[in-house]
Amino acid sequence: MSINHHLQCVSLLRDCKTLSHLKQIHARASKTGLDADPLVAGKLLLLAATTLADALDYARLLFFRTPSPDPFMYNTLIRGLSESDHPHHSLLTYSQMRRDSVPPDSFSFAFVLKAAANRKSLSVGWQLHTHVIHHGLESHLFVGTTLVSMYAECGCLASARKAFDDIPQPNVVAWNAIVTACFRADDVKGAERLFERMPWKNSASWNVMLAGYTGAGELGSARSLFLAMPNKDAVSWSTMITGFASNGLFDDALSFFRELLREGCRPNETSLTGVLSACAQAGAFESGKILHAHAEKAGLSSIISVGNALLDMYARCGSILMASRVFDWEMEKKSIVSWTSMIAALAMHGYGEEAIQLFHKMEEHGTKPDGITFISVLYACSHSGLIEQGHKFFQEMENTYGIERSIEHYGCMVDLYGRAGLLHKAYEFITNMPIKPNAIIWRTLLGACSIHGNVRLAEHVREKLSELDPSDSGDYVLLSNIYAVAGKWKDVASVRRSMIVQRIQKTPGWSSIEVDKVVHTFVASDDISDVKEEVHKKLTEVMARLKMEGYIPEIMSVLHDVEEEEKEDAILRHSEKLAVAFGLARMPGESVIRIVKNLRICPDCHTVMKLISKVYKREIVVRDRSRFHSFREGSCSCRDYCTHASVVALFRGYVEAYGISLKRFL
Repeated sequence: MSINHHLQCVSLLRDCKTLSHLKQIHARASKTGLDADPLVAGKLLLLAATTLADALDYARLLFFRTPSPDPFMYNTLIRGLSESDHPHHSLLTYSQMRRDSVPPDSFSFAFVLKAAANRKSLSVGWQLHTHVIHHGLESHLFVGTTLVSMYAECGCLASARKAFDDIPQPNVVAWNAIVTACFRADDVKGAERLFERMPWKNSASWNVMLAGYTGAGELGSARSLFLAMPNKDAVSWSTMITGFASNGLFDDALSFFRELLREGCRPNETSLTGVLSACAQAGAFESGKILHAHAEKAGLSSIISVGNALLDMYARCGSILMASRVFDWEMEKKSIVSWTSMIAALAMHGYGEEAIQLFHKMEEHGTKPDGITFISVLYACSHSGLIEQGHKFFQEMENTYGIERSIEHYGCMVDLYGRAGLLHKAYEFITNMPIKPNAIIWRTLLGACSIHGNVRLAEHVREKLSELDPSDSGDYVLLSNIYAVAGKWKDVASVRRSMIVQRIQKTPGWSSIEVDKVVHTFVASDDISDVKEEVHKKLTEVMARLKMEGYIPEIMSVLHDVEEEEKEDAILRHSEKLAVAFGLARMPGESVIRIVKNLRICPDCHTVMKLISKVYKREIVVRDRSRFHSFREGSCSCRDYCTHASVVALFRGYVEAYGISLKRFL
């Protein structure tokens, strides 16, 4: 083994960027015996464990092939595993280190404590703390700071404060850790007091406070602190933008992003994904396209997280075409998140068969599905009526892929059967579940009962829900709707009285639309200020034209025992109708009208949207609480799946309430 070989190997390792390159270097080192050199062996392990992507398994292989690993090699593997998706392997390596009588040092404890923090295992953290004390390292700055962070992650503020107090001279990193611990425990005032007491602050200190405020929903305090900051860096801007986005404040997120650009700051990965998330929530398609251009200009569109955010933005803004283009053309590297997001996008838009095809294509590319992928593909089956395929995927999850089913997967199956009208099969499925059904499971069945008009089962399901979550307004509204459809107005009144007595308020329906890069929100009975007159004038004109084309309002879906004229007036003021009227009044003829609604679109509005798309030659995309509806030339992408069933259910309840035989009509 020559010095030249040694220097050459070290140089190659310094420039190594991929696992395949590392394997080549390792093979070369093995031939010359260099892999036995502690420096080379340590560098190989360090790269595999902490630097290169998807190399942890190879790092473990390197480690276990080492005859007598030294503390550095143990610490390196413990560190890499602590930051992985399986931090318990880090704890197992630490246990092996103790069994091999290799003495742990400050680095050992810092890394293994991080593993306990990532697992949020307080019991393991306490055990490790006793080991720290046994080795006399409780006052060590590095170890003490990690103890503070570990207790913070585990939600134990008292222990975090004790660990902080045990540090003789805490530095700014330790101070930042204890402030973070306060925020994790929702002790905002405690965090503020500690921030004021800090002997010195760095940029990270200010950003910790910003992150704490935004994470706790204290957006006013965050804004004030941001304005008072002596220096604002990329993290500061990103924290504010993502904070506004995660709290549903789209306008503020976009405003801060524009201010970031005006200040001459370069947008980074986090700020872009944050503001794209805001666009996705608001359905702000035009603003999202501008951000796409910024991402490309900044050279960030090829980053996987930004690509995923772009895909999600386009999908949730109703453009499955642009989402597909990002996925197919711009995303050279696709993570499991990328594949799953695209499958979910196809599912939301009613392309169930295409979602299944993409699932199989993902497998062909060597990407293994996870539990979230199966939620997306089951969702696709549910919203497209693919019952047999959904059942097959549900069975294959555990039997073929070895993925444990969660409550969400069971919920997808209940939704699958319920939407298809197989209500008793859905009920039987719930009663035979190996895990206890939660309120969401029963609520899914209640929604299906509402769609298909099954009063008796709905009453039974509501009893179950009253035990699990008695204060949810949606359950009362669904049951009230079912009674109203069946013409049982006394029962409707009883449910409404119960809501009043318990002070349960119905969630108000709203719809939003982006026009000229401004998002406007409409509520059915709300004043619209300057645009109200324009909207109602346009809506009156539109409805008059639709009636000339044969439109008859489906007043059966107005759930009040009032006169026919009052029902028609109420249904004509639904928020999505106001939004589409505003779009027709303000947007040029070639523009797609994109609407976001917080509740499910009603049968009458669904019919109106189809007619408008035909009569006015406009494409309309509505994202409701459940899925997307793309209306073109009088048809909807949902193929009227469930919508038709709900109309039949409403019709059935209406006519049967008056003793009319359905056979005359169906």
